[in-house]
Amino acid sequence: MELAYYSDYAVRLVNSEEPARGRDELTTVDAVRDLFGANRSAARRATDADVTRLRAVRGRLRSVFEAADSGDETLAVDLLNSLLLEFPVSPQISGHDHRDEDGRPLWHLHLADHPSNATAGYAAIAAMGLAFHLTEYGVDRLGLCEAAPCRNAYLDTSTNRSRRYCSDRCATRANVAAYRARKRLEADRSASTGLTEESAQASTAGNER
Repeated sequence: MELAYYSDYAVRLVNSEEPARGRDELTTVDAVRDLFGANRSAARRATDADVTRLRAVRGRLRSVFEAADSGDETLAVDLLNSLLLEFPVSPQISGHDHRDEDGRPLWHLHLADHPSNATAGYAAIAAMGLAFHLTEYGVDRLGLCEAAPCRNAYLDTSTNRSRRYCSDRCATRANVAAYRARKRLEADRSASTGLTEESAQASTAGNER
């Protein structure tokens, strides 16, 4: 499994809720299982109790993104370290599902979790994936969408650290909103300039009389 796959666990969980919009997708055990994606064997361990457990982990992961987004690197790292301590994983070398053209194993690092429940397994992978991303690319690569009221989490993989939105849809919406705001400002300035000119002309006419 690649690093991006592991770190995406954290993003998927955080984005299962949009507080500003009052949206929460994590309400059933089926929603918990959907978070695991292709990892169906891990998903089968999920029970109703994992809805509440994962919501608690979700809040803690969002706090990591919020700290990173605000520029508080130390807090982001401390919060993530607390998750890593609580939900550890065991790195293992694997080659069972990757072969070269000659049929030889392509060895890679696999994160093996040994959880007591589905939440522990999910949290372990999410925290480790996010830790890999943070240490590889920097804390400032963890962001929250600037297209209010979205605030979805994202991982910036751009070459120039320029990402500001969670999706193309939010980027487009923000650009349209900014364009309309500029047009309103220009219209207000034009109206204000017109009123000023009218006042000046009225004043000049009064003085001539």
